[in-house]
Parts: sequence; C-alpha cells; structure tokens
Amino acid sequence: MPDESPRRRPLLREPVSVDLVNTRWIDGGVPHDLLDTLDGLAQWLRESDLAPRFEAGPQTLGHLLHARDALARLLDDPGEPHATADLNAVLAHGRVIRHLSEGHSASTVEFDAPEWGPAWTAAADFLDLRARPDRIRGCANPACVLHFFDTSKNGTRRWCSMSGCGNRAKAARHHARERAGRTA
Repeated sequence: MPDESPRRRPLLREPVSVDLVNTRWIDGGVPHDLLDTLDGLAQWLRESDLAPRFEAGPQTLGHLLHARDALARLLDDPGEPHATADLNAVLAHGRVIRHLSEGHSASTVEFDAPEWGPAWTAAADFLDLRARPDRIRGCANPACVLHFFDTSKNGTRRWCSMSGCGNRAKAARHHARERAGRTA
C-alpha cells in the first residue's frame, strides 16, 4: 500500500506552474524532490487540486518531470531556446476547444492522453503568467531555490515566505546590527 503521509514543503499555493518548479527545495542544506516517487506525485496532484482530474502514474510522472525541467530552465533564462522547445513540445499534447454553451462562451481542454494533463496544465499556466513576467521571481535568499508569483499590490515581494526566508533575513540583519553595536 502506498505511503500517503505528505512531505512538508516550505511553499504551497503558488500558481500550478510555479508550484511544479517548487517541488524541488532545500531545507537545512539538504535538497528535496517531491517528485522522486509516485506517492510524491499523488501528493502534488492533491495539493495542486489536480487529483480529481488526473491519476498518479509513471507516464504522468515522466511527462511532469519533463515539463518541470523546461519550466525551471525558463525561469532561469526566459529566452533559452531548448527550454522553449521542450515547453512547446509539452503544449503540443493538448489543445483548448472553444465553444458556445447555453449562450455563453466556454472552453474545454483535450489531451493526446490523460497522462499529459498535469504537465500540459502547468505549461499552459506558465504562458498565462508570462503576461506579467516581472512578477515571477526567485526568492531573494541565495540559499533558497523556490520561486513565487508576486501578487502584492506594489510588486515588491522578495521572499518565498516571510515566515521562512524573510524571517531569517530579518534575524540576520538584527544580529549584524547587534554585533556592530558591540564593536563600536
């Protein structure tokens, strides 16, 4: 029976594309990868609200890892041609079908196979976020590998979370001021 106990991740509830990239993180200098098992994939699908639509299987995991790699490279270098080609290859496995339903415009998404659904959904989400590319950022903590989509009103968010990296930065500044005051 699969282990359903979730692994605690430091940052949740980002847009699905950013959340996918954040399935790799560092805690206490130790790298973690949620998608190193099918149980981790099932957890990510639940946390991303995709579990009702998609199953955690080996093919789904392979497609998702391919999308995550492309997204991570594009976050580092938005114009990287191989990452762009890899993301476009993922997007080629799904399409949006627009139609009229009960007098309103509607759309459905079709995939070549259901196993492409989560990867395609994350890739399509990234395209939507690119409308505000200045709001997709990496954490200002150089030891942190997490990204976020800045939804703050003035667009000045710097940390993946204030309770994690932001708090550590504030504490480090406080200790530096104390040390400076003692040596003065």
